[in-house]
Amino acid sequence: MVSRVLSLGITGIDGYLVTVEVDIGPGLPCFEIVGLPGAAVREARERVRAAVSNSGLTFPVRRIVANLAPGDVPKAGALYDLPLAVGILAADGQVEEGCLAEWVFLGELSLDGAIRPVRGVLPMCLSLPPLGLRRAVVPSANTAEAGAVPGLEAVGLATLRDVAGALRAGRLPRGAGAGDVSPGKAVNHGGIEDVEGQDRAKRALEIAAAGGHNVLLIGPPGAGKTMLARRLPGILPPLTPAERLEISKIHSVAGLLPPGVGLVRARPFRAPHHTASVAGLAGGGLPPVPGELSLAHRGVLFLDELPEFRRESLELLRQPLEEGSVRLARKGLTVNFPARFSLVAAMNPCPCGYLGDRRKACRCGLGQIERYRRRISGPLLDRVDMRVLVPRPGGKGTAPPAGRPPSSAEVGERVAAARRRQSERLAPVGLTTNAEMDAAHLREPSLVGLGPVARAFLDDAVLSTGLSYRARDRVIRLARTIADLEGREEVEVLHVAEALSHRGEVD
Repeated sequence: MVSRVLSLGITGIDGYLVTVEVDIGPGLPCFEIVGLPGAAVREARERVRAAVSNSGLTFPVRRIVANLAPGDVPKAGALYDLPLAVGILAADGQVEEGCLAEWVFLGELSLDGAIRPVRGVLPMCLSLPPLGLRRAVVPSANTAEAGAVPGLEAVGLATLRDVAGALRAGRLPRGAGAGDVSPGKAVNHGGIEDVEGQDRAKRALEIAAAGGHNVLLIGPPGAGKTMLARRLPGILPPLTPAERLEISKIHSVAGLLPPGVGLVRARPFRAPHHTASVAGLAGGGLPPVPGELSLAHRGVLFLDELPEFRRESLELLRQPLEEGSVRLARKGLTVNFPARFSLVAAMNPCPCGYLGDRRKACRCGLGQIERYRRRISGPLLDRVDMRVLVPRPGGKGTAPPAGRPPSSAEVGERVAAARRRQSERLAPVGLTTNAEMDAAHLREPSLVGLGPVARAFLDDAVLSTGLSYRARDRVIRLARTIADLEGREEVEVLHVAEALSHRGEVD
């Protein structure tokens, strides 16, 4: 007898339907799995056998062949344990098949029959409503993820015995809907008002938050570079529903959604160590899982001690800084992970860190300084929108700043207003921030609003400073964001001048 159970697979951050076919027939007792199974899928034979027996059910001692269709797509992971077990029980007549066609099953089985959580439940379940499927049985720890999918009825069960009991009764229990979602907790990184002085760096962070730009902070140890970077998420606008879904899909595939959390609430802040590998940053494995660049999507990627990162790790930043995605190719499989983040990088001005410091002399020779700065290639530096010097705070007796510095909430309101202007202007071309505009968009007057006087000023600056075409485009995007912060429809000379001033301090 042949049974069919629906399950799911995942490629990148997109799910697809998998049909688990189980045939039990005459022949020597065996359990074979076909359909390009990976190592974890092949090992399901022993997990399923033990889980069925230890759940008070009967594992058939006959020839069992399970096929995972489509058969030409590699299958990986332990999420097929539950559908394999259900298929075997259905083919053996131990459970009713009546409702199998309406439900999708996924979950890993422990040897005692408990259903363990799996990765990628959210993006896999998002693929069901377009296929006309509205019901899914998932591990109880993944119920919030599946319940975050609009229009999907998700049932979270804890054991194989529970699943078999429901199927024997001919119906599964009522599931959770999209309203049963816990948003999780936001992370508090502190307020920007906690940073004393550093007005220029704060202004750069405000511009970065408003337009989705990236910034390089250069200064001696103790100047506050890390403190400034950690304040950036606090001035970013709240996530839109579409952004929450995008981020949550990536974190679900990476296995970073805590149990009971359906959608990510706060913008991510990722700060990988400079010893991180290329795979750790870009992603890797088979099937590929997202790395730090994608985990920072729609949030902040902070790279401290930038020159200490390996050269190949830094060079892989080029593609996401231009395109907002990471493309991985593994054994004939190519996947794209979103990676649209605001990069905040920090570095010292020299190996010892005190070049130009007023209180401590630099001990580095010119050759050492040159080699240190050459660790960051010209093409990568050209892709950085703003480069800001962060001097060490003044010594004893320095006068405090006049007045109260603006809080993160106040700066965040200006940033949110600028974002609203951008989204309204860029909606016809499907973009949300100025940093996403490409060269074609920058030629549209309705999207940029660069007046003839400002354009002539920029052209003169390009000729005099030798800016590349890429750098010129980045200056236009920056100027557009500065104008949005001021509520101006047209980009003026002052906006272009400020944008240019944020690029020339470390050349």
